[in-house]
Amino acid sequence: MDVIDTWTGRTACALQQALRMTNDGFADHLGVAVRTVASWHSSPDIVPRAEIQSALDTTYERSSPSVQRRFSLLTRPKPNAVEAQALRVAIAVVTKGDEVLLVCRRGSDSLSWQFPAGVVKPGASPAVVAVEETHAETGVRCSVREQLGSRIHPVTGVVAEYLACEYLLGDAANRDPIENAEVAWVPRAQLTRFIPEQSIYPPVLEVLA
Repeated sequence: MDVIDTWTGRTACALQQALRMTNDGFADHLGVAVRTVASWHSSPDIVPRAEIQSALDTTYERSSPSVQRRFSLLTRPKPNAVEAQALRVAIAVVTKGDEVLLVCRRGSDSLSWQFPAGVVKPGASPAVVAVEETHAETGVRCSVREQLGSRIHPVTGVVAEYLACEYLLGDAANRDPIENAEVAWVPRAQLTRFIPEQSIYPPVLEVLA
């Protein structure tokens, strides 16, 4: 049996595949949100929190020998392998007057402020994902005003699609406490106090100016 020193999104997804579980089933088995499993697929280098590391250890150790063999094959280095195309993520830049909506993500040992976002599955519309994920995470209803463009995200490596959205209704609240520590409306002029300016997609800075 392989020994996993530190689980990453990549090895967690390999375990999911070895178990032949769906995102919903794997999330339920580990006791995490489905969005957490989706984030491992979109950010394979992410390191889950300590309690999730423990849950993954237990799941792997209790799995059958056939599952462990499949996991070993899936995680074995493949010479000259070509990486799969990066997944797409829809990022909602939601404004209300002079404020912009942010969520504070929980990391393995840190917190970071970001715009609401969600993985765009094959065949799905980034605009629909942006609206639905914003409501799921924060309780805020919004509508897409315009697409700001896309890029390969410098940190996660996923294809990030940015959409400028307008607030419609709803009080901002943290509706996903497993993934997020806080949700807040932040003055546009103070955005770079929460997210470093160099990491913000330039068109986002322009639309918020």
